[in-house]
Amino acid sequence: MAGKPKLHYTKGRGKMESIRWLLAAAGVEFEEQFIETKEDLEKLRSDGVLLFQQVPMVEIDGMRMVQTRAILSYIAAKYNLYGKDLKERAWIDMYVEGTTDLMGMIMYLPFQPADTKEKNLALIIERATTRYFPVYEKALKDHGQDYLVGNKLSWADIHLLEAILMSEECKPDILSAFPLLQAFKGRISSIPTIKKFLQPGSQRKPPTDEKFVAVVRKIFNI
Repeated sequence: MAGKPKLHYTKGRGKMESIRWLLAAAGVEFEEQFIETKEDLEKLRSDGVLLFQQVPMVEIDGMRMVQTRAILSYIAAKYNLYGKDLKERAWIDMYVEGTTDLMGMIMYLPFQPADTKEKNLALIIERATTRYFPVYEKALKDHGQDYLVGNKLSWADIHLLEAILMSEECKPDILSAFPLLQAFKGRISSIPTIKKFLQPGSQRKPPTDEKFVAVVRKIFNI
């Protein structure tokens, strides 16, 4: 039997957090090897285990996978969270790209200059409530099912819940105009594997604070 997947990244959310979410939702236990210093990253690079000299990197099924999207697609397919046919995969991909765009805006907010943060936070809230969440609300309304695609839990649902919770950290009542998304949040959060991941003490990482921003800047020379 293959060992647990091993995740190589910092102790924060970043691009690895969606991978943690997907593995946890699939009920897959994983180990983490944290990059805590610039030297830790340089060692991975000098050892030749990072295809493009970048993290995230996940050791899984005898591979050292890099590139976030490739890792997520592999995990989704492996654990039957990627639809039943090509069309369902296309919809999952579209929905995931939307939530990836929104979460990217939120992810980079703590790294932006203080004088632009307020403006960028307002833009995140505006985009979430006018560009992204209306799409998912309409999808749930149009087909009347519990999940976004194929009436079955998929990567798209897991990604959307992650995006909702990140958005609520920006504005707690951000779902006030989206009753179906409120119900969706409750449903998906109650799935046993996800409920476990949302409990204190799990491998879910906290929001990025200034202390962690400083650590990341030092590790990656930014």
